[in-house]
Amino acid sequence: MLYFEVRNPFWWLAAAIILFKAFAFVDAATRREDAYRAADKKTKPFWLVVLGLSLGLDLLFGANPVTGFLTLIGLVASIVYMVDVRPAIKQLTDGRGRGGNRNAGPYGPW
Repeated sequence: MLYFEVRNPFWWLAAAIILFKAFAFVDAATRREDAYRAADKKTKPFWLVVLGLSLGLDLLFGANPVTGFLTLIGLVASIVYMVDVRPAIKQLTDGRGRGGNRNAGPYGPW
């Protein structure tokens, strides 16, 4: 019989936070750099550094959502990216990181 002891009762919350931060980082990395400036947000390198440090520190030291001050600061930064920056960039692009209209031909809409 396999015995598995979870030392942190909030391991599922820590895992969810790490996955959320990883999604935010990958999303920020796949967006166009000029879309950040067009949306009047901070630059792409700024967000990559903030989100990357947040994710890296959680992976290195472990995400502790109850008492981890750095975990909570990084979570706030990821939430700000997801609710403010990402929708503004998606509105300027077609949602896939590219510019333009999906239904547009070379001379206008189809």
